[in-house]
Amino acid sequence: MTTVTPAERILMGLGIQHSSEIDLEAIAWSLGVAVDYRALHACEALIVGSAKRAVIVVNSGSRLERQRFSVGHEIGHWHHHRGQQLFCGPNDIGNPRNGPLNPERQADDFASDLILPNYLLQPILMKIRRVTIAVAREIADQFKVSRTATLIKMAQSNRFPIVLACHSRDGLEWSWRAPMVPRWWRLQARLDRESFAYHMLFDGAGEEAWARKIGADAWFEFKGADEHEIQEQSLMLPNSRLLTVITLPEESLD
Repeated sequence: MTTVTPAERILMGLGIQHSSEIDLEAIAWSLGVAVDYRALHACEALIVGSAKRAVIVVNSGSRLERQRFSVGHEIGHWHHHRGQQLFCGPNDIGNPRNGPLNPERQADDFASDLILPNYLLQPILMKIRRVTIAVAREIADQFKVSRTATLIKMAQSNRFPIVLACHSRDGLEWSWRAPMVPRWWRLQARLDRESFAYHMLFDGAGEEAWARKIGADAWFEFKGADEHEIQEQSLMLPNSRLLTVITLPEESLD
């Protein structure tokens, strides 16, 4: 049985049964928190409060999906770190490189459960056979969240044998794998020139509607990687970052 997280418990307590009902400002207000939007230059969001009341300020210049995640992130701080002084810089919110004990990661996990709650997402994922960028986009649009947050949640669900890899031109920035993927599937630090992801990031190739097959040794470094074939599909992120969904063959997971 799936454990109900604190964020999901809040949603259930408010009787939320559909993605369209996740009104973050109303949810925040029910917790004693007001949300305000204004231009911010040094951070994406911040929260100021006393023991019982608080105000969240979110950067009005950010994308809607970013704003919603920021609101959820600050509500996460209100839940986990009330009374502490924390500054959420531009690279703190939604940064998968943060470790599980990092307060920013704790707030991110809370935000993910608030805007993409498992009890609403799992019935959708049960109808999906494999992860594609198009499927992730549909779910992201339904919940008004980013495709990155959606794909991470899909990996966390452990329903699909996928690895997510985010690259800049300097190399691998972060990765996320489904728990079912063995640790010995180690990603290479840099993109292989034979990968389609390389051509997207360095040559400006456009996003494709389907995943491409390629030898696993183009992406992973372990003995026998050349004996496996994986599928890759990528999308461009802001700031010249590339996110790739790598789907592994199920027979390779043993």
